[in-house]
Amino acid sequence: MTYIAKPKLHHPSLQKNAVGYTRRDYEGRISTLCAGCGHDSISAAIIQACWEEDVEPHRVAKMSGIGCSSKTPDYFLSASHGLNSVHGRMPSVLTGASLANRELLYLGVSGDGDTASIGIGQFVHAMRRRVPMVYIVENNGVYGLTKGQFSPTADLGSQSKKGVTNIDSSIDLASMALLLGASYVARGFSGDKAQLVPLLRGALRHGGAAFIDVVSPCVAFNNHAGSTRSYDHVREHNAALNRIDFIDLADAPQGDAELMEVAQADGSLLRLRKLHAQHDPADRQSALQTLQRLAAAGELATGLIHVDPQARNLHQQLKLDPRPLNSLGEADLCPGREALQRINQRLR
Repeated sequence: MTYIAKPKLHHPSLQKNAVGYTRRDYEGRISTLCAGCGHDSISAAIIQACWEEDVEPHRVAKMSGIGCSSKTPDYFLSASHGLNSVHGRMPSVLTGASLANRELLYLGVSGDGDTASIGIGQFVHAMRRRVPMVYIVENNGVYGLTKGQFSPTADLGSQSKKGVTNIDSSIDLASMALLLGASYVARGFSGDKAQLVPLLRGALRHGGAAFIDVVSPCVAFNNHAGSTRSYDHVREHNAALNRIDFIDLADAPQGDAELMEVAQADGSLLRLRKLHAQHDPADRQSALQTLQRLAAAGELATGLIHVDPQARNLHQQLKLDPRPLNSLGEADLCPGREALQRINQRLR
């Protein structure tokens, strides 16, 4: 097997962000995915979002499962922590890591098979527990590694490359995330970087359970006429709900009915320019109705679907020590027999 490495030398004039890194510093190894794969566009969007957000690469932990999508963490943030886990088990591995060290920023990368099939139970509990993470599903509607069978997210009636029609109802992961309690839910398209990068930036700032379903066409098995996950079909049926920007509180515009402003936990302001008047991303029920209404019309809702800046994450709900668990000493972890007796007494 031939290994091709990227050159380590950087041009001295490359622009640096506020923490002293160039965009090249956020890259990873050379991709081995098919040329034109939407997943590579998602990797590029993650690189851009982290660079623009001044994220220090060593403060990031990226986790994945098994599948084409789960290979992609190797292609971005090479200086970050990372673990390629068991098929469908990324959420539980990430939950354990987050409990051990809450000071890191956690990116969970998965696929539609990895999440909506073997890992669906893991996905459900990570969302309902509101694990603080950015959960990214690279959704192409097929099992790319095993030659293009329908995945659980393939739309009813869509056709495979060989002409087979899908007879099963699809699983809408964005709707599930909404029902389960995720506090930041979005959908993007790998072919629309201008929309995807701000969605990722918002998720990185959110601090709670952030879920992004990214439609990412498989050029080998699901980019043909009859597929609802092809580049052409998504472009033709993309119903963008809003456009996102970030502004300082002092620069907030006043009196614009099309603008919705959401204060973020870090003190910044997320600004939404609404494109669908009926959609209110702050209202979970309204968000569900928007997804269902557009789906019934054959449209794919993209953009920020729901955000709850007041939501509490797993650490807050469990009232955990603000210190990372991996930094606690024996006296903190083993408080003695009297403390154990007091706990047992409360349970009687």
